[in-house]
Order: sequence, then C-alpha cells, then structure tokens
Amino acid sequence: MPDSPNAGAPVRNAARGRHRFREYHVTTIPDPPLALPSIEAVCVTGEERDCGATSGTLHTPDDVTRWIAEHCAQSGHELYEQTVRALVRAEPGAWQ
Repeated sequence: MPDSPNAGAPVRNAARGRHRFREYHVTTIPDPPLALPSIEAVCVTGEERDCGATSGTLHTPDDVTRWIAEHCAQSGHELYEQTVRALVRAEPGAWQ
C-alpha cells in the first residue's frame, strides 16, 4: 500500500489544548541512622556471556574493592558492574 501524499501534514480537527506542568522540588538526603548502604559488584567480563560472579551484599566500598581485587587476581577478569543502594529521606520543597 503506497504512502499517502499527506503523510507529514498536520492532522485537522484534532483536539487542541494547552497543558501546563508544574515542578515539585524535592531534596533527598542520606538517612544513615536507619541503615547502612548496600553495595554489590558483579563480574561482567566475557565475550559470549558474562562471568556472573557476584560479591553479594557488602556495606563498604573497601569491602567491594577487596572482593573485586580477589576475583581479578583469581580469574584475570577486569570489568565489573557496581550497584549502590541506600536509604534517602525526601524533604519536600515548594511547587513552582
């Protein structure tokens, strides 16, 4: 089926409206009294598939770095994905 010659033309009789969006500003701050951050590293070295070795959940960057160093020394793998999860508290701001 050939393309219509008016394929790029604006649609007529379309509903028109003006939408205004406001932003709600929120500041997030770490909430250390509640929980330690969770840090995990996964080895993603590999050509056909990732190695997949994981550090499990650790709580300090030094622990993750140590795990990566040990895995690298044992396997020679050099590429890792690191995920950090931490609780934050939202402090609502004003509507703008």
